[in-house]
Amino acid sequence: MFGIDRSTLTEYLIAQRRQHPGATGELNALILQVAQACKAISRAVAHGALADVLGDHGQTNVQGETQKKLDVLADEIFLRATHWGGDLAGMVSEENASPIPLPAGHARGKYLLVFDPLDGSSNIDVNVAVGSIFSILRAPTPGEDAAAADFLQAGRHQVAAGYAIYGPSTMLVLSVGQGVAGFTFDPILGDFFLTHPDIRIPEATREFAINASNARFWEAPVRRYVDECLAGRSGPRETDFNMCWIASLVAETHRILMRGGIFLYPRDRKEPIRAGRLRLLYECNPIGFLVEQAGGRASTGTGPVLEVAPEALHQRIGFVFGSRTEVERIERYHAEPLFGGSERPLPLFNSRSLFSTEAAFSQ
Repeated sequence: MFGIDRSTLTEYLIAQRRQHPGATGELNALILQVAQACKAISRAVAHGALADVLGDHGQTNVQGETQKKLDVLADEIFLRATHWGGDLAGMVSEENASPIPLPAGHARGKYLLVFDPLDGSSNIDVNVAVGSIFSILRAPTPGEDAAAADFLQAGRHQVAAGYAIYGPSTMLVLSVGQGVAGFTFDPILGDFFLTHPDIRIPEATREFAINASNARFWEAPVRRYVDECLAGRSGPRETDFNMCWIASLVAETHRILMRGGIFLYPRDRKEPIRAGRLRLLYECNPIGFLVEQAGGRASTGTGPVLEVAPEALHQRIGFVFGSRTEVERIERYHAEPLFGGSERPLPLFNSRSLFSTEAAFSQ
């Protein structure tokens, strides 16, 4: 069998636990429950239309977004897999406005779980890779039901984070604070096997990902960065860059962890009331944790995302992550007075270019 001579996820977690003699095993148990949920979601995704799980559910979530059938199913799978073990004091999901009540009569543990049960679900009907994202925090009051405020911890306080990606193969990518490891699911043996033991992001890259349809709303430092990348060898970077966009955070993250790159979903002027588009607690923080554990950098565009003190469960924020030198360049452009506060047009954005300056500044 394919995975017969590789460590399983369970064996990996046991080895990690041995490095902490005081560990009780609750964290390992919770991660294995999450992994079980990801296996079940993987099967549902793989069956697709055969199981009648594609299409809209007919309702919206707390974000005001239309729920897909698989959004709701994945959320239910996460709840069933994790609520019974006694390791949790509370859970928060993208699909629920408030913390999810734990069943009466079940023990309360010392951890909090926050998760996006099915990231990139808008792609599910066209068979593009989607995934699940999760973050584990310590409960301020172990053994008691967690309040909403207990989840508002900066990303630095995460004890573990990861994602599952449901693509040509299903993978679980995980960090417990000692680097990043990738596990591939063997559907025959029904287990995750260690296939990528020490994932590291290259410091430099020639590939970036950004939604170019929002170009007219970008702040000047972001426009400057993209302009310089697209200028190629004849521009100030003297390098030809490739541009990608999948519209699935898990898929974008996986590509960057595997081969480097930079992802930008920055704050912009499209919805000025929002500080960004991605959710801090269960998207940016867990992805940021993985990226930094893999040697990359995760930022709001101006500073480390893991240092941000959350103010709300579903708070949104600007997010830039990937190869360290490129993320630091974005931060530097935001810090430079000439570009940090300037809205002057750059060559790519004048009226004869791909992105019209007139359109950009008429908003």
